[in-house]
Amino acid sequence: MVLERKVLGLKFKNPILPASGTFNMGREVAEFYELATFGGLITKGVTRAKRQGNVAPRTVETVGGMLNSVGLQNPGVDAFIKNDLPFMKKQGVPVIANACGTTIEDYVYVASQLDKSNVDAIELNISCPNLGKSCGGMSFGVDPEMTKEVVSAVRKVTKKPLIVKLTPNVTNIAVIAKAAESAGADAISLINTLAAMAVDIKTRKPILGNKVGGLSGPAVKPVALKMTWDVFNAVKIPVIGCGGISDYRDVIEFMLCGATLVQVGTGLLTDPMCVPKMVADLEKWCRENKINSLDEIVGGLKV
Repeated sequence: MVLERKVLGLKFKNPILPASGTFNMGREVAEFYELATFGGLITKGVTRAKRQGNVAPRTVETVGGMLNSVGLQNPGVDAFIKNDLPFMKKQGVPVIANACGTTIEDYVYVASQLDKSNVDAIELNISCPNLGKSCGGMSFGVDPEMTKEVVSAVRKVTKKPLIVKLTPNVTNIAVIAKAAESAGADAISLINTLAAMAVDIKTRKPILGNKVGGLSGPAVKPVALKMTWDVFNAVKIPVIGCGGISDYRDVIEFMLCGATLVQVGTGLLTDPMCVPKMVADLEKWCRENKINSLDEIVGGLKV
């Protein structure tokens, strides 16, 4: 019970969730251990229509992390609801659907379809490129006004708990978080990947087929911790931390910086079996430190 979290009107038996895009829809991990080991589940990004994703190569290892440019490959929201959601709901933990789009109309469609389904919450990924305006592919989440516009539009079509996932590729993430909060977000999750590139000196070309991608892994954790702390001190809604989490110590660090829940991607990519150990180690740490509730450490960073 010490690890239990009550957030967004939902009950999570522990604070550890899979980060979107690192877990697919869970079937592969379910071959090794019960998905109810997680506090809750988060889908990979789902879009209005089926997407094949970007051209290969889509991933490249780098010092301290990995670059990816998968391109949101997914079956589309309607196929997800029909074929994947029933499996995920059988696991007995809250299911959060990650919603993506390239126009506000896309986001509204995806959210409205998810609202009619039995997902427990929606995570709005506003790091997607905005192709609906003359923005040159700029993501919705880099500008507070665009953030307000897309979050407000989605808020009108769903009563589900709405989590807004922020991009770190901004000057002041707290300003973006406050804009999302003012537009109706129920929680903030962060961070998404850092914009990055890898180069092949033999060909003198980018290694990724899409030229650029997103950096994740241990290298981004210090950035994610700082941004989690910044947002925690800027908003009154819950914050969900993500970026470079591999073990229970990372979980504690994010919670000290203000995270109510965390999302694990790095750990799953390097060791899919890390989560059962992470949960057990976190519970042991709480016992040894006489922590009766994780609320006792959330935001408890001494500065």
